[in-house]
Amino acid sequence: MKTTGQLFSIVLAVCLVLMSAVAGADEPKERVKKVLQEVPLIDGHNDLPWQCHSRFDNHLERFHPTKSTGELDPPMHTDFDRLKAGGVGGQFWSVYVPTSLVGADAVQATMEQIDVVHRLIEQYPDILEYAETAGDIRRIHKTGKVASLIGMEGGHSIGNSLAVLRQMYGLGARYMTITHSSNTDWADSATDAPVHGGLTPFGEEVIREMNRLGMVVDLSHVSQDTMHDTLDVSEAPVIFSHSGAYGAKAHPRNVPDDVLKRLKEKDGVVMVIFLPGYLADGPHEWYASYKAQVAYFETFYRGDPSRIEAEIKAWREKNPRPEVSIDHVIAHINHIRDVAGIDHIGIGSDYDGMGSAPVGLEDVSQYPNLFEALLKAGYSEEDLKKIAGDNVLRVMERVEEVSSSLRESRKPSDLSFEDLQGKKSTEKSH
Repeated sequence: MKTTGQLFSIVLAVCLVLMSAVAGADEPKERVKKVLQEVPLIDGHNDLPWQCHSRFDNHLERFHPTKSTGELDPPMHTDFDRLKAGGVGGQFWSVYVPTSLVGADAVQATMEQIDVVHRLIEQYPDILEYAETAGDIRRIHKTGKVASLIGMEGGHSIGNSLAVLRQMYGLGARYMTITHSSNTDWADSATDAPVHGGLTPFGEEVIREMNRLGMVVDLSHVSQDTMHDTLDVSEAPVIFSHSGAYGAKAHPRNVPDDVLKRLKEKDGVVMVIFLPGYLADGPHEWYASYKAQVAYFETFYRGDPSRIEAEIKAWREKNPRPEVSIDHVIAHINHIRDVAGIDHIGIGSDYDGMGSAPVGLEDVSQYPNLFEALLKAGYSEEDLKKIAGDNVLRVMERVEEVSSSLRESRKPSDLSFEDLQGKKSTEKSH
């Protein structure tokens, strides 16, 4: 029979074990919280402005990001409470417009998207603050607000005009994705049939003018030839604002190893995307089968929409969408680290530009889950700081330095698209 003293010792030991377990469970959360207090978490790509357009026709009085947008139909990934919960310190808001728009139509639509970002910032000054530079992000992060930058998604947005490019920079665009899903008249996209073999001479002039302006060159969405041509031409580091690693998932939107090695030499960053189809095998194949089944049901049961809906529902119940998780995101981060190094990784979710997100990263409140998982996978707090924001801030600062130097020695280019049509590109090294 145990004495009172022995029982007390046993109880105390059990309590200490339980307290240690609780403390151990809290430790990754507290470490991540500390990291995101010290370094701004900067996401390279969020399509909330396009959601304002597609859902509310840019009428901000109908859009209420201070309420849960996850309750909308279909649900959104982003609102301000969830941004705060996710520890976001800096956000590149994408000003995407479809590639079906060209010329003046694309320019106008892009300016309207830029206007949406500025109006959102003005409407919610206690939550968002406009930023243009790395210094702005650092300063705003200390206030607890979200430093809000503008990223222009697709070179079609400048209407083949360097003058428009300069005016977009003046309106706040701090990066431009060279193409979107289709080729431009001066650069090949990753998801279109190649016609230029990379950049045309006008495309090379666009890169040079972006370097002079201080606009970050973004190579997400471009073909591998365009990646290499840009790395040949650019005098400043480049980014991939929302891409994965081709070595972790062979998809044309991802970055191959030979480009990752050159990106390291250029001191650039891949901001890793969360879009499931770019992360793992399964989602794209499932979607192709789903679309085929929908087409079949719509043909076979034509004129019977209730039957079509029932058949589609039954098919989806039998064929659930494959799950993608945080582990798949980490696989891409691991691959980029192994090929290019820890200094060349960032985060570029593509929230509100995709459908379902990976399990554990369902919306903008979930970034800490990723960083906790990285800690458990052996990444250090210094690694996390680099991935969260330090790497991107370094790129931005270097782009700003290159711009400052070039502006002293180089005037704005007055070459036009027509001036350079028919000319051959500089000899390519790849």
